[in-house]
Amino acid sequence: MSERNSFLESTKESDERLEALRRLYPEIFSDGKINLDAFKDVTGTSNLPEGQDKTPGYYGLYWPGKRAAKQLARKEAEGTLEPVPGDGVNEDSTRNVYIEGDNLEVLRILKQSYKGRVKMIYIDPPYNTGNDFIYPDDYKMPVEEYLRMTGQADEGGKKLVTNVKSGGAFHTNWLNMMYPRLQLARELLTEDGVIFISIDDNEQANLKLLCDDVFGEENFVSSLIWAAGRKNDSKHVSVSHEYILCYFRNIAYISDNEIVWREKKNGLEDIYSAYEKLKKEFGNNIKEIEAGLKAWYKNLPNGHPAKDHSHYNKVDENGIFFASDISWPGGGGPKYEILHPVTHKPVRIPSRGWITNESNMTAWIKEGRVYFGENEISVPTIKSYLNEHEYGVPYSVFYQDGRAASKRLAALMGEKVFENPKDEEVIQRMIEFVGLKKDDIILDFFSGSATTAHSCFLANIEQNMNRKFVLVQLPEQIDPSKAKSEKSKKVAQSAIELLDELNKPYNICEIGKERIRRAGKQILKELHADKSAEQTGGGISQLNFGENDMRPDSRYNSDVGFKVFRLAKSSFRKYTPVQGQDEQAKNALFAGLEGSLVPLVDGWKAENVLTEIILKQGFALDCSRERLGSFSRNTVWRVTDSPDAVSRKITLYVCLDPVVDPDTISRLTLGDDEKFICLDAAIDDSSYARLCDKGRIETI
Repeated sequence: MSERNSFLESTKESDERLEALRRLYPEIFSDGKINLDAFKDVTGTSNLPEGQDKTPGYYGLYWPGKRAAKQLARKEAEGTLEPVPGDGVNEDSTRNVYIEGDNLEVLRILKQSYKGRVKMIYIDPPYNTGNDFIYPDDYKMPVEEYLRMTGQADEGGKKLVTNVKSGGAFHTNWLNMMYPRLQLARELLTEDGVIFISIDDNEQANLKLLCDDVFGEENFVSSLIWAAGRKNDSKHVSVSHEYILCYFRNIAYISDNEIVWREKKNGLEDIYSAYEKLKKEFGNNIKEIEAGLKAWYKNLPNGHPAKDHSHYNKVDENGIFFASDISWPGGGGPKYEILHPVTHKPVRIPSRGWITNESNMTAWIKEGRVYFGENEISVPTIKSYLNEHEYGVPYSVFYQDGRAASKRLAALMGEKVFENPKDEEVIQRMIEFVGLKKDDIILDFFSGSATTAHSCFLANIEQNMNRKFVLVQLPEQIDPSKAKSEKSKKVAQSAIELLDELNKPYNICEIGKERIRRAGKQILKELHADKSAEQTGGGISQLNFGENDMRPDSRYNSDVGFKVFRLAKSSFRKYTPVQGQDEQAKNALFAGLEGSLVPLVDGWKAENVLTEIILKQGFALDCSRERLGSFSRNTVWRVTDSPDAVSRKITLYVCLDPVVDPDTISRLTLGDDEKFICLDAAIDDSSYARLCDKGRIETI
């Protein structure tokens, strides 16, 4: 190899390494170059004191406290998740998960189990309007106590704050809250994963720069503009839109695998329905059907989605079509003679030439795909059938009246119990067009009224493909006395009345969970009604639908259940190093305690410890945990991960009894891909050795 070729090869290798580094750590690049200070922060090698920031000498978003916000994402989780049995629906079979607790700590906990497994994230974070940002002002401890918070302070005196605009750190506080959460969110995404973030003008500019920093500017997809309806209470401009920022996890992976997004066009079912009615009325009279179809389009109200397809106004025996241009784009196409099928004279040749060669054109004419005019004077066109063009690239601007979602939610809940809920049909649309497959995970860690769960149900039914969700929500207290307006106060009072009926605590999580229960029941009721109508040949006036009917419908992927977990303190004792003693004193201390140390806190529960073990071992919360009946002298669980975890084939066997009986040891037949976990004090040395021979064992 020549010196020149050697140099080029080394340059190529260097570029590949830089690209690999960019994919792993987009936040360390600025203007295409490595920011060494950011690199040191990521690797933990910075020599700056804890929490101290250095004024950057590079382009990018900077605010006081940014470095400390980065460090929050790297902190180890101190809490765990405990199951709340009986609070969900179809808990034994469902794959969906609802988590109560501070989302930062929950994301830390989920990191080991869900890293690289989430296909889509949708979040609707606080917009930082001055009224809606209520989060703890430090993140040092798990927030099990949040359920008891009044909205003013916890038992330790830590205040919950509303981020008022008059505060000197208005944007800083919001950025400090968002940054670590987005960093952790990125780690959970699959290589072809995507995140959607709703926002308005209060923080849209900062959020765009923040996401460029976290996800990499090259992974930006689009700012979707949601026109939600005109507001007439403004003095200057009626701001009727919001943004949904969209970022890929890895744009290079998307490009290399030629992944595209397509969505079914709106209004098609209405068009097909109108066409079928016209066929029944006019039979085979093509001209009457076409005239009726054009009149139907014309009479549609402005804004009706079918109106966008009004150019599909011609019909033949194969259906509705649009007479599309048959000339070569840009000119230079082949030119040859085509005879009109009626006059048998040559038709006009388009100035740009035909769109294809003579052989293909002859085949198209024979198939009836070429549309000729009444005579040879007009240029033919190609038939573009509506049923062959039902899917298109999603538009970045779309209209969806925001008031409709509020009305639907109020009807579902019996009263308006949540302000400004997101539209389940909008999120359903995103789930459908990004191409989520069976067992793909959707995460929403600002779940609010649980719209994302409702959307997931609807998308699964529509596309007959079961995806699953993980929702996280801080159990913020509902208190009418703290409402900022009479309207908000009325909504809060309605929410409390509902929660009183349900005998539930006054917090947002209870509203979200009840919304999931009711949405699932409503969807299954409609499916059962459709099934009954099919069987009887007509509709039904009343449907007896009880709790026993919440089972999934076998005709559809209709898992409308969920299981609930709550952020809690770890069941494991926290190790505290002995300070101020020499090694001899420490050894003497531990020798005296040997055999009496219990790794678990007082009052621990087996279900909680099992869940914590599952998470620490990297298993998802929807994994299968089966209590085995073949062990008469011990309680043993078998844990296998969910089907989406393709790479995880290990099986856990867990026993938390104080003593593992020799009979249990003899019955265990562990393979290389199986592991047995028990208390260290529950097993003697000989049994430990026997299990080591059989397979893998781990003690706690």
